[in-house]
Amino acid sequence: MHQCYLDLVTAGTASLMFEEAAPGELSAFKFTAVPLTQVVLEEGPSGRLDTTFRRSELTPAQLAERFPAARFSDTLTHRSKEDSELRLSVIEAVIPENGEFSYVALVEPSSVAVSEPLLLAEGSFASSPFVNFRWLKAPGENYGRSPVMKALPDIKTANKVVELVLKNASIAVTGMWQADDDGVINPATIKLVPGTIIPKAVGSAGLTPLQAPGRFDISELVLEQLRGRIRKALFVDQLGQINGPRMTATEVLERSAEMARILGATYGRLQAELLTPLVIRARAILARRGEIPDFAVDDRVIALKYKTPLARYQSQQDVQNTMLWLDTVKALGPEAMMAIDQAAAARWLGRALGVPGELIHEEPYAGALASGVGDLLAQGAIALAKDLGAADKSSVSSQAIEDLDSLSAEMSNVRV
Repeated sequence: MHQCYLDLVTAGTASLMFEEAAPGELSAFKFTAVPLTQVVLEEGPSGRLDTTFRRSELTPAQLAERFPAARFSDTLTHRSKEDSELRLSVIEAVIPENGEFSYVALVEPSSVAVSEPLLLAEGSFASSPFVNFRWLKAPGENYGRSPVMKALPDIKTANKVVELVLKNASIAVTGMWQADDDGVINPATIKLVPGTIIPKAVGSAGLTPLQAPGRFDISELVLEQLRGRIRKALFVDQLGQINGPRMTATEVLERSAEMARILGATYGRLQAELLTPLVIRARAILARRGEIPDFAVDDRVIALKYKTPLARYQSQQDVQNTMLWLDTVKALGPEAMMAIDQAAAARWLGRALGVPGELIHEEPYAGALASGVGDLLAQGAIALAKDLGAADKSSVSSQAIEDLDSLSAEMSNVRV
C-alpha cells in the first residue's frame, strides 16, 4: 500500500493487485503495487477505473509459479533451461461484463521463444483483482491528478532558482578576475593556488577581482515564497511547524477542520475507489476459501462503516453541536430539561465518540433500573406510613395502595 500511496500523491493514480495467496501461506491475501508504466486504465460504465490492461515481464520460473495450470511449448521449455534469465512479456486484461470481471492472460509473441500468443489463464472474477484509485480527477479524464501536479510549476521554478544560486555561490567563492592585456600575463597559465607568483608588467594593475552582480537576498526571498507555496500544496504545514509558536486547542481544531474540508472530496473518492473495492475483494476471497459465509455487501443487510480520522470528523462536529444544545437547554431551566432524554443522549454521545459497546447500557437495563426506583419509592411510602402509626401495609388506605402501585408501574416505564 505504501508504494501505491507514492504513486497516488505524485501521479494522481495508483493500481493495486489484490490476489489470493496459495493454500498454506500465513495470509490469504497477496498485494502487489503495480507500476503505472505497466498498466493502461479505462473507466467502465460505473465511472470507476475497472477496465485494466497490464503488460509485465516475467521469467519462465515466475510464469510457472503464478500460472501453474498453463501449458508451455517444448520450445519455450527448452529455451528456459538454456537461459534462466529469459524474460517474456505477459499481457493481462480485466474487463467488466454482466456484473462480473472477465480475465485473460497470455504471453505476447516474440522472436525469442514464442512465435504465437500463448494462453496462460482465462476466466471470470466476482470482483476485480486490480484496485485502481485516484486522488482527484477533471471531467473527461480517465487518470487522476495529484497534489504534486498542482505544485509542479513552483517545484520546477524553485529548482531553477537553486541552480542559479549555486552558480552564483561558486562565483562568490572562487571569484571572477580581470587583468590588463599588457603582454606579460597569460591567462592560460595562471593557477590560483596558494603560493602562486603571478608576473605583471610595470605600471599595470595585475589581477583585480570583479564584483559579482547577483544578490543573494533577492534569490532567498523568492525561494522562500516558492517553498511556502509547495508546502501548502502538499499539506505539510496545515498544523504548523514543530518548532513554531504553540497553537491553542481552538486553533488546532479549526486547522483540522480546514484540512478535513480540503480533503473531503478526496476522501470520498478514495472511499469509493479504494476502501470499498478492497473490502469487497477480501470478502470474495475469504468466502471462496470457505472461511466466512457468502454474504453480499449491499448497504441493506450489511453496510460498511468507516472510522478513519476524517470520517470521525463529522461525528465530532455533531457532538459539538449536541453539547452546545444541551448547555443551551440547561440554561433555560428545569422545565426545558424535561425535554431531554438524558439516557438516550448519553448513549448517542458514546456511539459518536467511538466508546466500546460493552461500556454502554442499552434500554432494557434502563427499564430495569426505573422499575427498581419505583419499588424503592413504594417501599419508602410504606415505611413512612409505619412511622405515622400504621402497623403494616394493610393499615394504609386502599386508595394509597392503588396510588403506590400506579406509581410503581409508571416508574417501570420511565426511560432513565
